[in-house]
Amino acid sequence: MDDFQDWYGPDTATFGDRVAAARETAGMNQSELARRLGVRVATLRSWENDLSEPRANRLSMMAGLLNVSMMWLINGEGVGLDAPGNDGELSATSAEILNEIRDLRADMLSRVEQLGRLEKKLRQTLVTEAHDGTA
Repeated sequence: MDDFQDWYGPDTATFGDRVAAARETAGMNQSELARRLGVRVATLRSWENDLSEPRANRLSMMAGLLNVSMMWLINGEGVGLDAPGNDGELSATSAEILNEIRDLRADMLSRVEQLGRLEKKLRQTLVTEAHDGTA
């Protein structure tokens, strides 16, 4: 099935998904990878949960430890992992569920962007109102 060709790509997996998958494939738990990177477990967890991203030096170090390329970690392109369980075809039901998850993720990302734009607009309006004394 062609859906598996880009399993860890930007439309399917996040940066955190790729970090967690590569860490697990390398046989490390979060504590071990965090120790080897010289960061706290909470920091690594925030990277895997897509709450923050590492600086370039840590990203480079992580790519080396996990035996993947930096670009693969960032955007799913380059030397990385193969799709999980890619031994056979997905059942029709599994493919349908996977496609629904992808659609939901895309919708959620769109909503997050919309929310960010609205927050920025509100902040600008509040600053303008405070400056003009119209608040």
